[in-house]
Amino acid sequence: MYVFATKSPDETFTVGAQLAKLVGVGDIICLAGNLGAGKTVFVQGMASSLNIEETVTSPTFNILNVYAASFPVYHFDLYRLDDSSQLLDVGFYEYTAGDSGVAIIEWPDKFPEELPDDYLWIDIKPGENSNERLLVFTPRGRRYEQLCEELKLVDDSFFRYSDPSL
Repeated sequence: MYVFATKSPDETFTVGAQLAKLVGVGDIICLAGNLGAGKTVFVQGMASSLNIEETVTSPTFNILNVYAASFPVYHFDLYRLDDSSQLLDVGFYEYTAGDSGVAIIEWPDKFPEELPDDYLWIDIKPGENSNERLLVFTPRGRRYEQLCEELKLVDDSFFRYSDPSL
């Protein structure tokens, strides 16, 4: 577990932007948190570093937005889905197979059993005031452990602590 803390939406955006500089084809980023936690702000930060020119919004009603970068970015929002069988209809398994782009999944906690074996889980939790966030990164697999280690070296101003045993 790696914990990063931000004091504003701009800082949450920045951590997303920093992470995006480290991701590549096949990576899966899962974003969990309450409504208004900052998941979409985080994705917008990622999009800025990936040079996505489109306006990035939460795909709550579309379920999936696909963005063009140096590789495709598949941005899922599973909030409105009621049953895991609906994942097939939106190409979830195809896009999370890991061979064509990066998958960013909001609300992955709705269907955790449908996730691939390896991914980076990020819980976005409220901090001490309304603008603060704790970003709790839990890597699943060696690739994502390395990613977290690299991220904490990029800019340690947001990094708080890690506990790989959790």
